[in-house]
Amino acid sequence: MAHLLSPSCSLDISSSSKLYCKQSIQGSKVIPSSFMLQTFNAPIGRLVLQGKRLQRSSCIVRATTLPISQEAKTQPSSGSHDTSSGPSERKKVMVIGGDGYCGWATALHLSNKNYEVSIVDNLVRRLFDHQLGLDSLTPISSIHNRIRRWKSETGKNIQLYIGDICDFEFLSETFESFKPDAVVHFGEQRSAPYSMIDRSRAVFTQKNNVIGTLNVLFAIKEFREDCHLVKLGTMGEYGTPNIDIEEGYITITHNGRTDTLPYPKQASSFYHLSKVHDSNNIAFTCKAWGIRATDLNQGVVYGVRTDETEMHEELCNRFDYDGVFGTALNRFCVQVAVGHPLTVYGKGGQTRGYLDIRDTIQCVELAIANPAQRGEFRVFNQFTEQFSVNELASLVTKAGKKLGLKVQTLSVPNPRVEAEEHYYNAKHTKLVELGLKPHLLSDSLIDSLLNFAIKFEDRIDAKQIMPSVFWRKIGVKPKTVAA
Repeated sequence: MAHLLSPSCSLDISSSSKLYCKQSIQGSKVIPSSFMLQTFNAPIGRLVLQGKRLQRSSCIVRATTLPISQEAKTQPSSGSHDTSSGPSERKKVMVIGGDGYCGWATALHLSNKNYEVSIVDNLVRRLFDHQLGLDSLTPISSIHNRIRRWKSETGKNIQLYIGDICDFEFLSETFESFKPDAVVHFGEQRSAPYSMIDRSRAVFTQKNNVIGTLNVLFAIKEFREDCHLVKLGTMGEYGTPNIDIEEGYITITHNGRTDTLPYPKQASSFYHLSKVHDSNNIAFTCKAWGIRATDLNQGVVYGVRTDETEMHEELCNRFDYDGVFGTALNRFCVQVAVGHPLTVYGKGGQTRGYLDIRDTIQCVELAIANPAQRGEFRVFNQFTEQFSVNELASLVTKAGKKLGLKVQTLSVPNPRVEAEEHYYNAKHTKLVELGLKPHLLSDSLIDSLLNFAIKFEDRIDAKQIMPSVFWRKIGVKPKTVAA
């Protein structure tokens, strides 16, 4: 059964057997037991629920819509949203993983552009934080409060479906209910360190990501064959080859014969390997079933603010800085705020593509507005600039000193297995040709991130900013990351 939840809803939970899970997370992080029942039919469920198994079929959730509050009925103020550049006919876009960092910003942006938007999410990302003792630097409202606030600020509705896309019955009924014209797929476990903690999390990552994406492909084939899949990939699929990285494909001449082939993949974690498997499965189904798909191989994303998330504090996005889900730039900014040396992994020559969160949502919108053809598997490299870890540390050091903060840099042993000095030159022209207007990393943006870190300094857990997951130490037994 697909469960459509309005921003205000009541849950009627009936079960044929005893339920063991309880609401144990306080405040905005409450995960109702009914949501977890939809989510955990995987190794991670045994970790979270301490060995007590739950059968998905044993619980039925009925969502009953309640009257929208008077606040939610208020009309948007002048200039609060822009519909002038939206499509002439409202296109229906399903954002899978819409409660996450990229997904939330994308869902709001598309809604603001007058797309009809639904969010599909199992809320497991919030559970990961609880399990590992982590938290976003910025306070995050519940998904229901977020959507309710969006309605209040703009007058626009976002439909919410709570469930696990690895459950094909749930996904198929969600497709039949919403009937999307495009699916934006962010709904994957997205952390390389998380996938390298232990066997259970490695298996969960691959099962969740690969099977979830396969289910999306089958749902498109069966229920919405003309639907355009916009899938978030990763530049990490390519690794760090000693040649230029092309956008998805490379033309090779070998023994006098020439062909254009998928660019070789050199994944560096079980997470990145799952993304490679996704790409291969999508490419095959485009060829076999005529699915239209765009794979956005995204670089590292930074930034918190978008026009939409700035409308109200309840719309604020995540800011991850810990050693499992955080990025180097976020970590550096937090370290400056608490007077901790910047921790550069190894030699610091690791170079990657980067982009602003505002460019992520811009790229997704461009892909939706310019869909792939039937049977076409497009690959866009989605980033705007390249930086090494040392270069990022230098930029943050400079910005910190301008604010009168003392900044030091410390080299620490690299927890990952990767080249620490290498050639890196990746092409990224296709999105620019479609109209991407990049927001480049500037002193003002770094100042903004530093000010965020300083503003929420009391929420910083200094114990979480050092690496806690080591590639060569992954083991069989479930591991609890030290708090």
